[in-house]
Amino acid sequence: MQLPPVVSPAEWKVARENLLAKEKEAARARDALAAERRRLPMVPIDRDYSFEGPDGRASLLDLFSQRRQLIIYHFMFAPDVHGWPSAGCPGCSMFVDNVGHLAHLDARDTSFALVSRAPLAQIEPFKKRMGWAVPWYSSAGSEFNADFGVTTDEGETFGLSVFLRDGDSVFRTYFTSARGVEALGSIWTFLDLTPLGRQEAWEDSPDGWPQTPPYEWWRRHDEYEAMSQ
Repeated sequence: MQLPPVVSPAEWKVARENLLAKEKEAARARDALAAERRRLPMVPIDRDYSFEGPDGRASLLDLFSQRRQLIIYHFMFAPDVHGWPSAGCPGCSMFVDNVGHLAHLDARDTSFALVSRAPLAQIEPFKKRMGWAVPWYSSAGSEFNADFGVTTDEGETFGLSVFLRDGDSVFRTYFTSARGVEALGSIWTFLDLTPLGRQEAWEDSPDGWPQTPPYEWWRRHDEYEAMSQ
C-alpha cells in the first residue's frame, strides 16, 4: 500500500488551500441546489393513509405532530429484506444511527419519522434493540409504500420523502434515495474525509489501498463484534 506523499507543513498548507477552493465551489453549488429544491412544485396527497404507532392508529396528518413540515424515511423492514422477520435492513439501520436529536428539527417546525411495512409488533422490539427514540410507524395493510415507490414488483427499496402541511392539506415536496440518502449520513461523510475513504471498490483510490465491495461491510451496530470473532 502506497501512502500519500510526505511533505513539509508549508507544502501541505498550499495543497490544502488549493483543495479548499474546490470545496468552497462545491459548497456554493450545493447551496444553489438547495435553493432550487426549495422551489420545486408540490404534489397534493389526496389519499387517506392509516399507520399504526405506539399510540394507536394515525393518519399521515398525525405524523406531522402539528408541525408544518414532515420528513419520512422509508425504512426497509419487510419480507425478503435481510434480517426479516426480526430485524430491519442493515443499511437503513446505519442511516437511522446517523439521525441526531430530533429537538433540533422540532425547533424548525419539522417532524421526522420512520415508516415500514412490518407490523408494529415486529418494529417495537427491533427499535428497542437498536436503542432508537425516533418515531416509527407501520404501514402494514395500506398502499403507502407502493404509492410512494418504495415497494415495487422488483422488491423493497428505501428512500426519504419530505412533506409540507397547509392546514389539513398535505403535499409531497421532495424525494431522494440511493446515494442521495447516503449524503445525509454522517458516517459516510466522515469516511469521505479520511485518506482511506469508505474503502469500497467503486472509489477512485490509489492502487493497493484497502477496498471491498460496497454494502457488504455494512452491519447493524451491535453486529460488528460478532462478525469479527
